[in-house]
Amino acid sequence: MTELYSAFTRRSFMSILTASALGIRTPIARSAETSTRKKAQIAITFDLEMSRQYPKRNILEWDFQKGNLNSETKAYSLKSAEVASESGGQIHFFCVGRVLEQKDVGWLKKISEMGHPIGNHTYDHVNVWATKPQQTQFRFQRSPWLLGGKTAEQVIRQNIRLTTDAMKQRLGIEPDGFRTPGGSNSALNKREDLQKMLLAEGFEWVSSGYPQHKYSKPKEEPRKEIYQSILQAQQRAQPYVYPTGLIEIPMSPISDVGAFRSSYWKLKYFLKSVELCVQQAIEQGGVFDFLCHPSIMYVEDPNFETIKLICDLVNQAGNRAEIVGLSDIAKRVSAKKN
Repeated sequence: MTELYSAFTRRSFMSILTASALGIRTPIARSAETSTRKKAQIAITFDLEMSRQYPKRNILEWDFQKGNLNSETKAYSLKSAEVASESGGQIHFFCVGRVLEQKDVGWLKKISEMGHPIGNHTYDHVNVWATKPQQTQFRFQRSPWLLGGKTAEQVIRQNIRLTTDAMKQRLGIEPDGFRTPGGSNSALNKREDLQKMLLAEGFEWVSSGYPQHKYSKPKEEPRKEIYQSILQAQQRAQPYVYPTGLIEIPMSPISDVGAFRSSYWKLKYFLKSVELCVQQAIEQGGVFDFLCHPSIMYVEDPNFETIKLICDLVNQAGNRAEIVGLSDIAKRVSAKKN
């Protein structure tokens, strides 16, 4: 026991015990296989938007003002970028275009200047899977005149272009990739039209998939089967290429929305899930695309424990893992494709 314990921090050691209890093969048990396994790619991603039910429950107005970031969300985003940088990591941000209408975007310029990538998240946080214009966003249901007679396809395309233009003019940068507002278990697999739209708008990859998994009942401590379901979903959340050539980089479970907003998890449950998924990705040489929203996390994780945990786990893994932006993941997928 002493010999094994000396090779790992207490956190990693306890993670191995937990993983074993869930029926996961551990780094020790698989050490002979790791020499030929490719390096795991771990991404931390933040969607820059306001979230319903935060900072306190029963707040729904953010559905109509997704880009109207409050000061706490902006401050948390900037500090998170600093925390990640100090640990040798980075965060890939996805910006709702209306954020750039705010008077102060200096915090976001600082994030960009620090080297953290920023992607396109549409202008109004629209539902790209919508087939009717009124379905694209709550804002347009309340103010239908804003649609101007456009079709759903036209609304979505304009939302993407406006965000790209806003990022160029207000931040002086090109968007680094595209993430759909919301995720789907089917991703864009049956939407060749959306795949082609994104390619035409200059994007080589998209992050749109979110695999199905079990959720615990609200305010209930997640049982072993919940964590196991999340780990199984994480194995399915691996990048692939659509027939059109567009690369898909799915979001990894469990998101902060599912954990905190829907299931009312305690932070320790969330940290446990994240740790198990990161360790699994490292063991398998896979991809983990951590998804969260600073408008939720400044309430649920004010001390940045999740970011610190991910960075620590990757640093402990040495040359078996790296923290990357999603474009780095796409490059490896593209290289394999070619």
